[in-house]
Amino acid sequence: MSPIHPNPSRLYDAYIFDLDGTVYLGDALLPTAGETIATLRHLGRRTVFLSNNPTHTREEYAAKLTRLGLPTPPADIVNSSLVMVDFLRRRLPGGRLFVVGEAPLCAELAAAGFALTDDADRVDAVIASFDRTFVYRKLQIAFDAIRAGAHFFATNADRYCPVPGGGEPDAAATIAAIEACTDTKVEAVVGKPSRYMIEAILGLVRLPAERCVMTGDRLETDVTMGLNAGMAAALALTGATDEAALAKSSVQPTYVLHRLGDLLPAEW
Repeated sequence: MSPIHPNPSRLYDAYIFDLDGTVYLGDALLPTAGETIATLRHLGRRTVFLSNNPTHTREEYAAKLTRLGLPTPPADIVNSSLVMVDFLRRRLPGGRLFVVGEAPLCAELAAAGFALTDDADRVDAVIASFDRTFVYRKLQIAFDAIRAGAHFFATNADRYCPVPGGGEPDAAATIAAIEACTDTKVEAVVGKPSRYMIEAILGLVRLPAERCVMTGDRLETDVTMGLNAGMAAALALTGATDEAALAKSSVQPTYVLHRLGDLLPAEW
């Protein structure tokens, strides 16, 4: 018998939302998302947003939410690019990077003071990411750099990114290609559900984990991270996970939402 997942019976102090497949899909808010988040804000609850997708900057995510009717400052966004910058500052300050990723990630790393290079002999770390410009030349440089001793890190390990009508292969494909040819496992993945992302979120909201709820559409990232952090975890059945996948999974959320509005207690 499938576990029973009641709807929330109380409000939390902070609500952390995944974006793609949870708040919006493509260029449209998902049903009840806008009014639910607006209600939480009206009730004085903190709302922050996070994404494993590094193909957009925090400013772009904030602008999109604002354009869709949810005014949001960039400071209330955490993405895997931001977490990667913090990780590298602690782990490899001043490092020279070869980035298998798109322009926004490259620009953010360069702005943080890291040197980007495609000279494999000079690379201190290969950064694998969601990259729709992935070509054989990039794989060759990553191969040469790692075989020469470079570290191997990744922004995220999502298998695909949900888009209207389907999905796009995500960073898991990039990581797998590099691992396959180098026979080297990625050393750290900084996005959800990693402890690095947990630290970034809790540092932003400045609240104990038990006063927060994490909401997202993926069991292996959003729900796992929330549970690992000590938060309540709500699965939104609006994106990558359906009821059949939930029933078969060993990862079970605190709540299951058929729409984001189910996150609100009945009296609200």
